[in-house]
Amino acid sequence: MADRFQFELVAPEKLVFSDDIEFVVVPGAEGDFGVLPGHALLLSTVRPGIIEIFENDKAKERFFVAGGFAEVTPERCTVLSTESVNLDDVDEGAARQRLDGAERDLNDATSDAEREKGEKAVAVAEALVAACS
Repeated sequence: MADRFQFELVAPEKLVFSDDIEFVVVPGAEGDFGVLPGHALLLSTVRPGIIEIFENDKAKERFFVAGGFAEVTPERCTVLSTESVNLDDVDEGAARQRLDGAERDLNDATSDAEREKGEKAVAVAEALVAACS
């Protein structure tokens, strides 16, 4: 079995990360899951959280994702995200402002559709603030 596999993190506007890696942890809808070379086939939704890419048993890269889908094969793992950002580029103050705005939008919602959209935005912003901590 190989000791590395292809990992790609894709956002709507660009390819965020692509490289051969040793291990990755993805925030799946039913809990975080780790992927190593030779992993069984898997399709999963991705919840807001942190993707951690490991090299030599240490987190080499960390990305916040707002959600999406993950496809895993024995040779590769691809995450199609709705939004991705390197955690090194996240400003905690801006994340808190995003949460405040999302909470205001949720409080101002007048329809079920607006409330649902607001609840999702609040959940993503809360996860982003938590990722900054």
